[in-house]
Amino acid sequence: MTARLDEKLEPIFQDVLRRNPGEVEFHQAVHEVLETLGPVLVKHPEFAERKIIQRICEPERQIIFRVPWQDDNGEIHINRAFRVEFNSALGPYKGGMRFHPSVYLGIIKFLGFEQIFKNALTGLPIGGGKGGSDFDPKGRSDAEIMRFCQSLMTELYRHIGEYTDVPAGDIGVGGREIGYLFGQYKRITNRYESGVLTGKGLSYGGSRARTEATGYGTVFFTQEMLKARGDSLEGKTVVVSGSGNVAIYAIEKAHELGAKVIACSDSSGIIVHESGIDLDTVKRIKEVERRRISAYTEFHKDAKYVEAGNIWSVPCDVALPCATQNELNGTDAATLVKNGCIAVAEGANMPTTPEGIQIFQSAGLAYGPGKAANAGGVSTSALEMQQNASRDSWSFDFTQKRLEEIMINIHRDCFETAEEFGAPGNYVLGANITGFIKVARAMDAMGLI
Repeated sequence: MTARLDEKLEPIFQDVLRRNPGEVEFHQAVHEVLETLGPVLVKHPEFAERKIIQRICEPERQIIFRVPWQDDNGEIHINRAFRVEFNSALGPYKGGMRFHPSVYLGIIKFLGFEQIFKNALTGLPIGGGKGGSDFDPKGRSDAEIMRFCQSLMTELYRHIGEYTDVPAGDIGVGGREIGYLFGQYKRITNRYESGVLTGKGLSYGGSRARTEATGYGTVFFTQEMLKARGDSLEGKTVVVSGSGNVAIYAIEKAHELGAKVIACSDSSGIIVHESGIDLDTVKRIKEVERRRISAYTEFHKDAKYVEAGNIWSVPCDVALPCATQNELNGTDAATLVKNGCIAVAEGANMPTTPEGIQIFQSAGLAYGPGKAANAGGVSTSALEMQQNASRDSWSFDFTQKRLEEIMINIHRDCFETAEEFGAPGNYVLGANITGFIKVARAMDAMGLI
């Protein structure tokens, strides 16, 4: 942790460390928010008196359970699953489920904590939560994934509902997994409760533009940051880390807005294609064939694959980290600045380390933190809930327009709040304070609960 905390906030953070030992990602997420809230307590001393911050840092509910399942060879496996229902002051808990071997309570709590403020920024009536499991879907058959999802939902169904907690997808959880989860929920409850899960297929209550929403929203936010500086994405070179759902649709929208994406990656290495990434090839490799990004060079001989390469070493105007947490460190940030990068927007959750953020802000880059820049995904999930509640289905163009409006409003709110609190252009401060005040006022209105 690099920035010093306000003297009123340091004891709160120390208490978080004491009560949540070993959960380093959660500690990082809490510190990153607390270091911006000093001016809020000066303007709103009632939030300190009523211990709003301490209450926000403590989840309303943490659920941990085992998930036993059997693979295709008859071998029994036991995974651990989590659902952290963090804050429901603004609406039902809302946040994705992550299936990845790295998942443990600290990861889920960091994601859930971020989700509180991200969801508040959307202006939609949704609280913050997150869930997942240390199950690894890579290399598993559809039948194995179905059995795992059914076992998980056999416990999870007790804790969720369209007015209680609404999970969605995240890393390792796409349309296939959501389908299996929803099917088991429907079977157990004997209710067709469309709004209990988002990210569903279009044939059973899903929303158009949901697949594209996080990536598209990140690029819309980037465009707004550049507009605020009298610039645009037109003609800019862009690098995008990752090659999953968020990265793919960030590339797509960046191309639509006139930029040229020249590099993307996966956990094995990076692809650099100076003439521009061919998105159809990436989609074929990742969404259809489910292969490594190295296969890209089979279709484009002029592209370069660098095994275990560092995507942030590729010179660019705009960088979009869309892979995973803490993927961009201080050294990477310094390299981007040195190579002339002017804007960074986070499609992933907390992909930049505190040292990296400090370097970006010191250099005066347009830096959009994940809780603002990647809020398009959960925004469209909330729009999916709206369509489910009204038994309606919107067109792609209408939904995308709503998404764009939400991202423009998020940018405006963050920008104006940063100016109000004496830190113009500081989107980290703007996002944290805007989200915090919305949640704090709702919590305060409801009394001590």
